[in-house]
Amino acid sequence: MNSKTLLIAFILLITGCKGNSQEKEITSNPDKKEEKTFPVSKTEEEWRKELNDMEFYVLRKAATENAFSSELLDNKEEGTYVCAGCGTPLFESKFKFDSGTGWPSFDREIEGNVAYDVDYKIGYKRTEEHCATCGGHLGHVFDDGPRNTTGKRHCINGVALDFVAKE
Repeated sequence: MNSKTLLIAFILLITGCKGNSQEKEITSNPDKKEEKTFPVSKTEEEWRKELNDMEFYVLRKAATENAFSSELLDNKEEGTYVCAGCGTPLFESKFKFDSGTGWPSFDREIEGNVAYDVDYKIGYKRTEEHCATCGGHLGHVFDDGPRNTTGKRHCINGVALDFVAKE
């Protein structure tokens, strides 16, 4: 082959590698969430004044506390776990179980008080849970919970919760 033929073959190879998918405009970004409104809505400054640093980081910035760091992990008292941001009842102690993961886990939520979304923060789809009243990030729900109940594992950041003991 002469140099002219090689040049033409090279140009065809380069332009032929450009597929149609490269020309599609990206219409959705899985990392960018649509802003939702909640019954309790505050500015970032107001949340910072009301929450301690870790609560703010988890509830308002969707962070995750370190495993096995929550005081609520081994709590065996009867009562209700409420949102640390707004006090909305989220989980009942009778549905708490030891998942061995290092975070308080429940097999069900108090219906209507927990809202769901999808996040891709670690590279794959997960179901995120947040407080339906203030939008605070709680954790994620998985399908590897107790099979004799709901089969769900609501893996919740303990710092996102306060505990109200049953009287």
